[in-house]
Amino acid sequence: MDSSFPLQPRCPAVVAVFLETTSAWPDLKEIVFVIQSQSNSFHAKKAEQLKQSILKQSAALTQEMPAVLLLHQLAQQEGAWTILPLLPHFSVMYSRNSSWIFFCEEETRIQIVQLLETLRRYDPSKEWFLGKALHDEESTIIHHYAFSENPTVFKYPDLAAGWALSIPLVNKLTKRLKSESLKSDFTIDLKHEIALYIWDGGNGLPLTPVPEFCTDVVGSACATSLQSSLPLCGNPVKKEDIFVAVKTCKKFHGDRIPIVKQTWAGQAGHLEYYSDYADSSIPTVDLGIPNTDRGHCGKTFAILERFLNHSHDKIPWLVIVDDDTLISISRLRHLLSCYDAREPVFLGERYGYGLGTGGYSYVTGGGGMVFSREAIRRLLASKCRCYSNDAPDDMVLGMCFSGLGIPVTHSPLFHQARPVDYPKDFLSHQVPVSFHKHWNIDPVKVYFTWLAPGEEDRAREQSRRGLREEL
Repeated sequence: MDSSFPLQPRCPAVVAVFLETTSAWPDLKEIVFVIQSQSNSFHAKKAEQLKQSILKQSAALTQEMPAVLLLHQLAQQEGAWTILPLLPHFSVMYSRNSSWIFFCEEETRIQIVQLLETLRRYDPSKEWFLGKALHDEESTIIHHYAFSENPTVFKYPDLAAGWALSIPLVNKLTKRLKSESLKSDFTIDLKHEIALYIWDGGNGLPLTPVPEFCTDVVGSACATSLQSSLPLCGNPVKKEDIFVAVKTCKKFHGDRIPIVKQTWAGQAGHLEYYSDYADSSIPTVDLGIPNTDRGHCGKTFAILERFLNHSHDKIPWLVIVDDDTLISISRLRHLLSCYDAREPVFLGERYGYGLGTGGYSYVTGGGGMVFSREAIRRLLASKCRCYSNDAPDDMVLGMCFSGLGIPVTHSPLFHQARPVDYPKDFLSHQVPVSFHKHWNIDPVKVYFTWLAPGEEDRAREQSRRGLREEL
């Protein structure tokens, strides 16, 4: 049994009180639970465990069972993970007999009794957008510098804590979606973009903060919480089973490569620097691809070909990073223990392009792109290639994998931007794997603050080892 999810509410007395006062609470059948799941085997299993936890807690309350949906099973369309395209489906299927659509992630822990107690405070006949509120401390590129005069005024939900839409709001948003198409070409930060859409420039609804939607357990009143951001899946992958490719160019040899070597390079079992110039002092490998100021598709595909066909034939994992990416190889090794390299895995921070009009998802390159050997084999066998050497490599890869039916596997632990670009409350419940960019920061300090192995990592590994022995 996976200990990540409690199968019963914390206290039998709470259930007894609930059963005595059930008329004052919403019926469970009025809540539609939507788990923001993924089709990768590890994530699908985690989502199914959460579903069973919800159903077992519900059964203890002797009510009619709620609907519990897994997002990756709802629709075949590429953009289902962005939620908004699915609202018309929710409106048609559930508006007659339901009051709430409650969204949660695979790692969200839910206490059903406390959730019902929380939701009863809100009149379900009105429009509600409920969640744990986050805000930007300063304007950030990942939100297109929105609310730059006062970034703290705009609140958006921490999806890991769970968030809810009342059915009247779902119906209103559905009408809007039918009358006007989604405007943004790119999906970069889902939680912020959903809140922006619902807010509608001040004509819609702001987020209502709900203190019972938690990421850390701060008391028995919490309806939701998180246990851990790094999953438990056995022994970490050996560092010799991961090959790290660093994309660089001659003009950055002098300032960026020394930072890589000062910080994370020593954790890697296999590492090569790929450049437009062979520098024996580093050393770098010249792939014969000229450097470009735009995308680096030609260079990235040359790395993939070299990895698959010319060397490293027994290494199961390839990681491609920029020369200004900061990454924790030790945490990546633990994370990869949850994935099967025999499957086609394409892992990192997921972005979307044109998802409202039949586009595709992709792993944004700056946070690091992780490939299983099988994913690379299928990609190169497909003949899908760059339309030019300076095409955006991450987007072309997303387009190719989408055409092959290989989904992006998303992890929020990879970051395209710097720590200052994310809310402190959001990062506080993460064990991050990567950050990107050196703008206006001390990258060495950022690495040792956020990513370097420390006592906490060692203690976490020991506790997990003890838990494995108990299991």
